[in-house]
Amino acid sequence: MQVIAPEGMGYDRVVTVFSPDGRLFQVQYAMEAVRRGATVVGIKAKDGVVMVADKKVLHHLINPRSIEKVYEVDTHISAATIGLVADGRKLVDQARLEAQKHQMVYGEPIAIKQIVHEISNYMQIFTQYGGLRPFGVTTLIAGFDKEPKLFEIDPSGTPTEWSATAVGEGRGEVMKLLEVKYSANITATAGIKLGIEALKHFLKNKFELDRIEAACITKDGFKKVGRKEIEVILNGKSG
Repeated sequence: MQVIAPEGMGYDRVVTVFSPDGRLFQVQYAMEAVRRGATVVGIKAKDGVVMVADKKVLHHLINPRSIEKVYEVDTHISAATIGLVADGRKLVDQARLEAQKHQMVYGEPIAIKQIVHEISNYMQIFTQYGGLRPFGVTTLIAGFDKEPKLFEIDPSGTPTEWSATAVGEGRGEVMKLLEVKYSANITATAGIKLGIEALKHFLKNKFELDRIEAACITKDGFKKVGRKEIEVILNGKSG
């Protein structure tokens, strides 16, 4: 009796083997981990870049403050990782190391495009050699050097620049809303409000402010946006 092997059998054992139709299955599996991750929204405003993340608290006994989704890489750079948390932390540490090395060697802050280039190359290496596996995360990098910039790096190490994007399980619904409501003239404050509105649109009755984390990067640097400030923004009392 002839046994028919499942699709991908033999081609998903190692990351270095292409399938006949040109796919790297291990990279695709990593992207599936990202699709199952908690949603993060990135929005480039005229005066900065904002990130709004769903911390997706999985149990009511977990302290929401112990979960971090948006990280400070340098005073002018922020990163958020979507997918496997431990993989994300490793990439954030690598980004911080690259920023510090550049500062020590050149005596100036690293450019946003340069750190995106370094992290993209680092992630791509893990798709090229046997005995390694791709990072199970997509990384959003936001920063402000001469102007605000927002980049997304997928598990294959491919970077793309965005005006507004969403990554994670709510990407489809959130992107539809951003396509309608995003404007290039949006302010950072309005961007935070839009990001929260987008997450609320996806989470529906699961939405709670305690599971929302927000950060803003302007010419003045990186800043976490606390709950009280978020409430003020949502109530429309901010300038």
